[in-house]
Amino acid sequence: MDGGRALARPAAGAALRGFASPAPSQPGPASLRLAAAPDDHADLSFQTGLRDILQDSNRKRQLKFGSSLPVSLTEMKSNMFTVKRPFSTSHSSVDSKEMKKFQLLAHKWWDEEGEYAALHSMNDIRVPFIRDTLLSMSGNYHLGNPLSGIRILDVGCGGGLLSEPLGRLGASVTGIDPVEDNIRTADQHKSFDPVLAERIQYKSSSLEEIVEESMETFDVIVASEVVEHVADLEMFIKCCSQVLKPEGSLFITTINKTQLSYVLGIVVAEKIMGIVPEGTHEWEKFVPPEELERLLESTGFSVRSVQGMLYNPLSGSWSWVQSTSLNYALHAVRAGAAPQPHSTDTLPQTDVQQSSGTAGTAGTVPDSAV
Repeated sequence: MDGGRALARPAAGAALRGFASPAPSQPGPASLRLAAAPDDHADLSFQTGLRDILQDSNRKRQLKFGSSLPVSLTEMKSNMFTVKRPFSTSHSSVDSKEMKKFQLLAHKWWDEEGEYAALHSMNDIRVPFIRDTLLSMSGNYHLGNPLSGIRILDVGCGGGLLSEPLGRLGASVTGIDPVEDNIRTADQHKSFDPVLAERIQYKSSSLEEIVEESMETFDVIVASEVVEHVADLEMFIKCCSQVLKPEGSLFITTINKTQLSYVLGIVVAEKIMGIVPEGTHEWEKFVPPEELERLLESTGFSVRSVQGMLYNPLSGSWSWVQSTSLNYALHAVRAGAAPQPHSTDTLPQTDVQQSSGTAGTAGTVPDSAV
């Protein structure tokens, strides 16, 4: 573990007041009772706050659809189950079931009011996070094109929602996705901008398929809302290491595997509020930051920062928070990097926003299946 990295400790933020962060080492949501709560008051506070969110969500659904969908704690508890992440002997990290999900939505990537609205707004914080972290590690700055000369691999690029803003910052971006319709959508959209057409190239490919031709090719790898959809996470991380240059950076955003992420990310976001299509996520494939850090460090990465993220469905905006109980962003550097001062990877104060008092959800959808 790199002593210089900044790790955001799970702690309830303003938007999560009344909730206690579940202990990462506990089993999944077999029960809504938090064994890690220091006393009965914390447990009661969690359940009371959860009940308020569900009641408010049901009221919104009734206004929108003209009918209510009552959800009780008992019903949710009966639907929850614990599944350990299986060790896969597959030779690919691509999950065919995940590909089918996103095949159906390939034509909707650039609808900012549609199924990918949360990903569009996520750019407001993930793009500055990537940009500012890279600039803090480099002495080179190109006015107007701060990422000029940097080769970025966007794994699971989908329709290009993250590839395009990175290309506008001057980076040379390669976006890969196993869903051919996603690549067609991305290619068509970039063609409207001659600058992006030169800086971005897309390939219908899995990460494993480009390893041999791209060994130690890229300065940066971005896997945003992807790792919770892969079939073999360990293989995925190893492939990232192989195509990344020594001292290169890996950026990941994903969803934690907690009781809270099940309730808000699946029950509320998918089944009640319909922020994302039902079935988009599978809770057993969510990745705790501790597990991700362990896999990265065993593969030769040094984890530099882990920061909580929160989506507010009422405002449609994202903010940085201390708690990693729902969504989080991670930055790691492949072995060979010179030690960085502790402050280099912390987020600029101007970019860190405190979440509002309204509870948000982990209602993210993936940039694509990988």
